[in-house]
Amino acid sequence: MNISIIGTGYVGLPTGVGFASLGHNVCCIDKNIDKVERLNKGQIDIYEDNLKELFDKTVQEGKLTFAYSIKEGIQNADLVILAVGTPTEPNTNKADLTYIKEASKEIAECEIDRHIVIAIKSTVPVGTGDMVEEIINNENCDIVSMPEFLREGFALHDFFNPDRIVIGTNSEKAKNLLQQLYQDKNVLFTDRRSSELIKYASNAFLALKIHYINEIADLCEKAGANVEFVAKGMGLDSRIGNKFLNAGIGFGGSCFPKDTKALLETSKEFDSKMSLVDTVINGNNFRKMKIAKKIADKAKELNPHGEKQIRIAIYGLAFKNNTDDCRESPAIEIIQHLLNEKDLILEVYDPKANENAKKILGDKVNYYECPKLCAYAVDMLVILTEWEEFKNLDYKLILTSMRDDILLDYRNLLDEEEMKSIGFKYERIGKKYD
Repeated sequence: MNISIIGTGYVGLPTGVGFASLGHNVCCIDKNIDKVERLNKGQIDIYEDNLKELFDKTVQEGKLTFAYSIKEGIQNADLVILAVGTPTEPNTNKADLTYIKEASKEIAECEIDRHIVIAIKSTVPVGTGDMVEEIINNENCDIVSMPEFLREGFALHDFFNPDRIVIGTNSEKAKNLLQQLYQDKNVLFTDRRSSELIKYASNAFLALKIHYINEIADLCEKAGANVEFVAKGMGLDSRIGNKFLNAGIGFGGSCFPKDTKALLETSKEFDSKMSLVDTVINGNNFRKMKIAKKIADKAKELNPHGEKQIRIAIYGLAFKNNTDDCRESPAIEIIQHLLNEKDLILEVYDPKANENAKKILGDKVNYYECPKLCAYAVDMLVILTEWEEFKNLDYKLILTSMRDDILLDYRNLLDEEEMKSIGFKYERIGKKYD
């Protein structure tokens, strides 16, 4: 099948690489000419596990090509996938559909004279498909909703092993084409508006679970319980499940923050109250401030009279492990709050996200390419992203290089008894400490 994908970000590029690896002819389209030139040279701007290897293979086989013109890129397409960004609008909480509208207008200008399917994979509010259909205004084009369910850091795994594939359309022609594409997969066909809402409803529910367990963690810290035991006991109930019950510093990334806001705005447009989503958004914002205050308060204990500077090493800048994405990263937001505190020097390290973090934090912090050097002569070590690498470091060696012995594990990654036996004053989320 000939597939064109408009957008080469964290959704578009892995999707294109995935389809190309299955033998389809894929053209990935991006209006950024410099980016297309880099892709043609084999350079990719995002980090995803195994993406570069499969990218190189499909390009070499001639299955994956690139274009910066929509007209050029879709001329032989049976299926066109819209995978452009839908960030939050400036000064509002609504989804910004500028890129969707621009792409739709360019498709309309192509005067398509054969049947093709235009699939909206971008996360969009209810009714966006109707808008795109009106803009393109071509009876040869079937506009369908095909939301993405790819986790950043695990995008290729999720592409090849999807939990579900949801397609919203009432067109039999579109159904037949997409059943060919996903012939060995279980596809849920719905109407277009239901499909559009499934993505928002799913992300908001997962965000709710994260916020809920963080509030339970706060209660555990005051009541003397252990949130890990509580979460494990909850997760054994098959109606609840154990996923997204890891207490931490709050959710972030390119999806949950913007999608919860957009869902709330959609509910307002339809005069349908969503008090839980509203509470989750506000609570998650407060969560990051609260974590920053915990770190700052611990620093003040080391410097009660404000007579010296406290050096803090921070492990983790990406919003989660296995990605270099710093958009809406809780770690970055916590660091920004800490930068408002006086007498703090922040040393930071992330296995993949240093360069993206620099675009946000600039030279306000000190960046390291080595976790051990990052922790040299610091008073405190704080873990803010759950990278597997952080589990396997030589913490005995790290402690010998530190100036003081405080370890705040705010992703609950490490074994508490082991860290204490090494000599750390160790604290984690969801447990009471004197």
